[in-house]
Parts: sequence; C-alpha cells; structure tokens
Amino acid sequence: MQIATPGPLRVVSGHLVVFRRLWRLNLLSSFVQPMLYLLGLGVGVGALVDRNAGSTATLGGVSYVAFVAPGLMATTAMAVCAAESMWPVMGGLKWRRDYHGIAATPLDASDIVFGHMIWMAMRAGITGAAVATALAFVDDTRSWGLLPAVIVAMAVGIAFAMPIMAYSVGAEMDGGFPAIQRFVIIPLFLFGGAFYPLSQLPEVVQWFARAFPLWHGVVVARGFTTGDTDWAGVAGHLAYVLLWAAVGTVISIRRLAKRLYP
Repeated sequence: MQIATPGPLRVVSGHLVVFRRLWRLNLLSSFVQPMLYLLGLGVGVGALVDRNAGSTATLGGVSYVAFVAPGLMATTAMAVCAAESMWPVMGGLKWRRDYHGIAATPLDASDIVFGHMIWMAMRAGITGAAVATALAFVDDTRSWGLLPAVIVAMAVGIAFAMPIMAYSVGAEMDGGFPAIQRFVIIPLFLFGGAFYPLSQLPEVVQWFARAFPLWHGVVVARGFTTGDTDWAGVAGHLAYVLLWAAVGTVISIRRLAKRLYP
C-alpha cells in the first residue's frame, strides 16, 4: 500500500525544485561570507583584542575568534531565513500566486505554513553547516560543539522566519520589508551579542537584544562550541527561541487561511 506524502513535505518538495537550480551559488555564498567575516573580524581584529590584557576574561576565557564563531552561525541563519520570509512569501500570494495554486489542491493553509517552516529549518541547517565547515578550518573554532550549534542555528532561523512570514502574509505592500532589514535584522546582527558581550553595551540596547531570539541562540551555540554548557540555561533559551517560532506559525496559519479562503 502506498503511503501518501504529508502535505507540508509536498510544499517542501516545491521549494527544493527551485533551490536545485541555485544550490551551488547558495552554498558558496554561505561558506565564503562567514569565512571573510572570520578572517576580518575573528582573526584580524581578534589578534588586536587578544593582546589586550584581561580581554579573554571578558570573553569568558576564550580567544576572540572562538567567541565570534558561534555568532556567525546564528546571525547567518537569521539573515537567510528572514529574507526568505519576506518577498518570497508575498510573491506566493500576490505576484506568482503559488499559494493560491496550492490552495486549489487538497492542501490547506497549515500545509503551506508548516512546509515553509520545514524549508526554513532546512535552509538554516544548510547555511549553518556551510558556516561550520568554514569554522572547522581554524584551530580555535574547530570543535565537536559545531554540530549541535548547527541545530541551534536552525532554531534561530525558524524563530525569525515564522513571525516575519506572519507579517508578510498580512502585508499589502512590500514597503515594510526594508524597514525590518534596517531596523531589526541589521541592528541585531551588530548588537545581538555575536561580536561582543552585551555587558559592553548600553542597558537599553541590552534589553533590545534580549527581547529577540538571536541573542538566546548565540548564547546556547557559544556554550556548545566553547564547552561551557549550562543545560538549565540551554533549556530556557531554546524554549524562548521556539516560542517565537510557535507564535509566528499560529498567526501565519490564521492570516494565510483568511487570505486564501476569504
């Protein structure tokens, strides 16, 4: 007896068809960009930071490049999944109308949303694995902790993808997407704890960073890569990250159902 493929996996298969045409370029950019950041910030700037007396104590007793490495994985997953949940989602509703075509089949809004979530987890995993490969070339960042850090990057990716999808599904115009990039994604990239401890920033910036999932993912990934893992803290941080994903998923399903079945 043939087992029917679940609806979300059918949606994922559609994403894979498109990705198959661009996978080489995506993997190359996912590897080269973090490698450049690693060489420029981690190795170049890191050499200056490590010379400063007491800097390793501020960074938890690790070198600067080891401190930055897990942040690169989480921030890259955030950026990729956020971008994939803006214009592509709106395109599925307004321009290409892919979602309307799917809605004409036995699949429904929840299949589309869960398919997007699974695909975003896969994209974050592919990107995280490429970054981990780049990090494995450097002695200070080579660690078995890179493997669970990839999973953390996947969680961070969907934690941004699903709330942004919820916004994209309800948006009529794409004018809000550049604002999300400029005022949320880029500031989090710079001030989300990837490149220096939050304690070095003004308190208002610390609260801003802690409110979003990125910092929580960076803390967990850094614990894995440096071998300083607080399992109670891991559970708390990941629960908060996954809460963002869950809330975004529920809102996305409700909004998409209203758009497809008015």
